[in-house]
Amino acid sequence: MKQGIPTVRRGAWLAAASLSAVFGVWAALAYTGSVKPLFLPPPHKVFLSFGAMYREGILFSYTWDSVYRVMVGWSLAAVIGVPLGLLIATSKRASHMVAPVMEFARYLPVVALVPLTLLYFGIGDAQKFAIIFLGTFFQLVLMVADSVANVPGDLSRAAATLGANRMQTYRLVLFPGALPGIMDDLRITVGWAWTYLVVAELVAANSGLGYMILRAQRFLAIDRIFAGLIIIGVLGLATDYLFKFLARVITPWSEKR
Repeated sequence: MKQGIPTVRRGAWLAAASLSAVFGVWAALAYTGSVKPLFLPPPHKVFLSFGAMYREGILFSYTWDSVYRVMVGWSLAAVIGVPLGLLIATSKRASHMVAPVMEFARYLPVVALVPLTLLYFGIGDAQKFAIIFLGTFFQLVLMVADSVANVPGDLSRAAATLGANRMQTYRLVLFPGALPGIMDDLRITVGWAWTYLVVAELVAANSGLGYMILRAQRFLAIDRIFAGLIIIGVLGLATDYLFKFLARVITPWSEKR
């Protein structure tokens, strides 16, 4: 424990230093005129845009709408994808039937599916959920299947020798053994969900951070585009650290932690 605290502090300092370096380069390029404001707005204008959005009443409401859409769409993918990945990894019949479909679908560009989602789900939040779902589901299924397949087969055979049935093997051996990898899979895919936010709010949206960014693009409000990107980045980073924390709590036996 005593050795862990300095390590955490050192990591925090390094993270702060890297972020400060990025901010310093941004400020230097913007304030020295090396890059025109049209392409790189000064930091103070971006921060002033936060205040302007707050006064307009859209800062928190748009942020909440985007968080809601990302979390619902990704949660649907996780609830369906994790059991399906587990099934693919443990059943050759399911693997032959489902895995090729997942492999094919994961290469489909989500942007090209926007017209179909509008046709099938309308212009409400269900369409936004569908975009986030499609952007994360197929990859998550295959990643979970790989995580489960990496559990040593000797453990399942030992459980069977001790009299465990199929369900007990799932519950007591395969799922706990694969859980550290599954937590990493969930952490990675929730990050992907944030990258699909702008696509989800590309059309037929009247709120959200992606909508704000696209509307700012029409008026060349580059400071608001940067502000929206910063909010999305911060939210994505927060969810990433949340999953790392949950992984340490839920899987204390993992050698990765």
